[in-house]
Amino acid sequence: MALTQKQILQWLENCHQCFTEQRDYLTQLDTSIGDGDHGLNMQRGFSKVAEKFPTLVDKDISTILKTVGMTLLSQVGGASGPLYGTFFLKASQSIDGKQDISSEELVQMLKNGVEGIVSRGHAKLGDKTMCDVWLPVLDELEQADLHQPLCTLLESAVKKAKISLEATIPLVAKKGRASYLAERSVGYQDPGATSTMYMLEALYQAVK
Repeated sequence: MALTQKQILQWLENCHQCFTEQRDYLTQLDTSIGDGDHGLNMQRGFSKVAEKFPTLVDKDISTILKTVGMTLLSQVGGASGPLYGTFFLKASQSIDGKQDISSEELVQMLKNGVEGIVSRGHAKLGDKTMCDVWLPVLDELEQADLHQPLCTLLESAVKKAKISLEATIPLVAKKGRASYLAERSVGYQDPGATSTMYMLEALYQAVK
């Protein structure tokens, strides 16, 4: 089963709705160990993305993702704008001109995006960042049977994301503002890892 252009647009609409609904919760998480602006930044960023929807209806998937990346880079402050912006820009590069993509192409798309995040943020597994969700999920997808239904594949990815998200709570933050707290960052769930889980869940819901 292919992931269609229509489902990609639905994914972005789901992100817009989710980050609007979860703005205060993400802000609460970020207030504990960061700048307190992650919820607002994600909500603002995807509201700006939603404003672009009328111009994206007939565009290919690569153009859609590139537009999202540029919008987030230009409209979102903090760390999340550059990191998620880079994710979408890099993700767009391997699917040029396509109106639908296979499971293999989806995994490659996500891999490119995550490599962009790692390259930009220089974070690794265990640093208490969004990479603590992205990297285990990517590993799970790369080892999965890509001939199974896409919905099943993404359902497993979301389950892995939720487990990985919970695993950020006992970690000591080593990147960003949270790293200034050192041991005091233990016991808090990472806000960037949380928004990544929401993003993956939004993709699953679009396919489901």
